[in-house]
Amino acid sequence: MSPIHRAERHPRGRVRSRLVRRWLPRAALSVALVTLTAGCNSTTVERLGLRNPLTSQAKLIVTLWQGSWIAALAVGAVVWGGILWAVVVYRKRSDKIPHQVRYNLPIEIMYTVIPFIMVGILFYFTARDENKITALSAHPDVIVDVTGFQWSWEFQYPQYPVKNSANGVTDIGEMWDGQTTQAAENALPLLEIPEHETVRFNLISIDVIHSFWVLPFDFKRDVIPGHPNHFEVTATGTLYGGPDSIGRCSELCGLYHSRMLFRIHIVTPAQFHAWILKTQSQENASGGAQ
Repeated sequence: MSPIHRAERHPRGRVRSRLVRRWLPRAALSVALVTLTAGCNSTTVERLGLRNPLTSQAKLIVTLWQGSWIAALAVGAVVWGGILWAVVVYRKRSDKIPHQVRYNLPIEIMYTVIPFIMVGILFYFTARDENKITALSAHPDVIVDVTGFQWSWEFQYPQYPVKNSANGVTDIGEMWDGQTTQAAENALPLLEIPEHETVRFNLISIDVIHSFWVLPFDFKRDVIPGHPNHFEVTATGTLYGGPDSIGRCSELCGLYHSRMLFRIHIVTPAQFHAWILKTQSQENASGGAQ
């Protein structure tokens, strides 16, 4: 006879056995939750897995994401509450067949109308925020023409003209060589933009479909041959390095798709203007954009 079976023959043993059976699953669940959330800080939990937004548009995305989760949790609480209530109140008490109900018109109408209302509310907030995120201002502070090609990027600033060039200040780097050295990173194309200023990106491709993706933007847009795309961001903080400062193509575009990387620096307006004027002067001195 097992120890549990022997214990169940005595009142104290039965009580202890019930306590073990009741609290063991709870303890296991608690340990699992602590383990899974050990690497999370409060802001990560608050953003529900999204990274820290660095643009005003990304903040809208985080807010929409949080609202969607709140709505989903509320619906889940109502559904699970109803299930548990039905399980407890209408649990089997005898072998008697319960009263059978073929239909209930008010409940069926409610089941049909409420989901439509929920979808309509989610659609409204999604459409509202999408319109704000994709809106283009009449006079952006900085314009960047982005050209994607197999397998690198070219960034042009047409507001800052360079002699012998119709495209203004230009930065074009090399395809990533697969090395993790600082020299390999410095060889990548550099996209530099100022914080707290509106920056418009004009996206074009000269070969196949690419996708322009910057992690802190929480946003990406396809770069399509013959179909220019546009979007704007207003950065709310600076970014000088780290994993988030590496942009990439997120559309499979050929053999070296994974090496189609670029650097992005978000700097203060004063730093941006110093950099762009220095680059403009260097390119004018060399006889044109490099």
